[in-house]
Amino acid sequence: MRRALRLLAAVLALPLCYLAASILLPLIPGPGPDLSGPPARTIGLLQGPIHTDILFPLSPDIRARFAFAEPAGVPLTHPDAEWLVFGWGSAAFYTTAGTYADVSAGAILTAATGDGAVIRLDVLGPLPPLENLRFLQLSEAQFQALLTRATAALASETKLDHPGFTGRDAFFPAHGHFSLFRTCNVWLGETFRAVGIPFGLWTPANWSVTLSLDRHLAAQTG
Repeated sequence: MRRALRLLAAVLALPLCYLAASILLPLIPGPGPDLSGPPARTIGLLQGPIHTDILFPLSPDIRARFAFAEPAGVPLTHPDAEWLVFGWGSAAFYTTAGTYADVSAGAILTAATGDGAVIRLDVLGPLPPLENLRFLQLSEAQFQALLTRATAALASETKLDHPGFTGRDAFFPAHGHFSLFRTCNVWLGETFRAVGIPFGLWTPANWSVTLSLDRHLAAQTG
């Protein structure tokens, strides 16, 4: 009986440990190169309930770098398009069309236990003020490093045969492996640290990204 109780206690403690780590570790800056410099470029971070997208300004160099997405249905050159939406996530979960209520239990289990990754590309026009939208000022070196790392995450420039969410977006195969411990937000934190943007050691949840962003922005303004 004692052994069973200890086992039960250990099982119950795991989610609490995960939750605690997702709050504490984002507050500890992880290692990364020093690519600091004067602010030269602006990117956006658009946070949903569980996922964060990177927004690249659709400057000529960005349009050229992602030109392969235009034939796939992503209207990069549309006169109203001002931002490229870039997101990395679980192939099973991320490609589920519709709302989060439509996501199947099987997709959730696959994502949690281990899944391949995809990248979603979309475009947005002028951005109104939104509570879930933040902007970061990057040095030219940070921006170029982020752009290089983002494009390197693509495993193929061939669009996946899967419907998107907006009618102007597309999914592409991506490098990397998704799991409960390496979520889309963990990938974001890894990517930011690798390009010299200070970010927390581990950012598995949306609130983890928010905590890291708050700390980073406070350091910039302080």
